[in-house]
Amino acid sequence: MPDVPEKSVRHSHFDDAHALFIGVLFCALGIYLLKEIGLVTGGIAGVALLVSYVTPFPPGGLFVVLNLPFLYFAWRGLGLPFAIKTLIATVAVGIGVRWLPGWLPLGAVSPLFVAILAGVLIGMGILALARHRSSVGGVGILALYLQEKRGWRAGYVQMGFDGVILATSLVLFDVKTIALSILTALATNLVLALNHKPGRYSGY
Repeated sequence: MPDVPEKSVRHSHFDDAHALFIGVLFCALGIYLLKEIGLVTGGIAGVALLVSYVTPFPPGGLFVVLNLPFLYFAWRGLGLPFAIKTLIATVAVGIGVRWLPGWLPLGAVSPLFVAILAGVLIGMGILALARHRSSVGGVGILALYLQEKRGWRAGYVQMGFDGVILATSLVLFDVKTIALSILTALATNLVLALNHKPGRYSGY
C-alpha cells in the first residue's frame, strides 16, 4: 500500500521568531569570525567585508546599507511578509556583527578551522531563515526567488555569485587568504545545496 503524504503544517509566529533568532545569530557570528581573521565570503556579507577592509566603515553597517536595495525586489518577487522578515533579519545581523566583539572577544584561533566554522554557521543561518520564508537579503533573495520560480538550486545560484565576488578580492589578498575564503564560501553553499532542495520542505 503506497504511503500517503502527510499534510504540511504551517509554522506559528513563535516558530518563525525562533528561527529568525537562530538564523540571525548564526549569520552574525559567522561574519564576525571572518572579520576577526581577515577573510571574506560570498554574497552581500562578502561585499560588506571587502569594503570594510579598505574603508573606515564597519561591516555590520555596510551589510545593512548594501541590502536595502534588494528589499524592494523581495517585496515584489516573494511577498510583503518575506520582505518584512528579511528586513528584520538583515538589521539584526548588522547589529549582531557590531556587538559581537564585545560579547565574544577572540584569542588565538586556527584560520582553517574558523574558515570552515564560519561557512557552516552562515549556511545554517541562511537555511533556518529560508525555511521560514526569510533571508539575509542580497544575493540570497535572488537565489531563493530563482529556486521558487525556476527550480534552480539556491545553493548553486549563490555559489555562482560568490565566485564573482571572491574573484574581485584577488587584488586585495594573498593566495592563502583567498583559498581560505573560498573554503568558507564552499562550506556555506554546500549546506544550502544539500539541505534546501526544491520540494523537500513545505513547512510554510
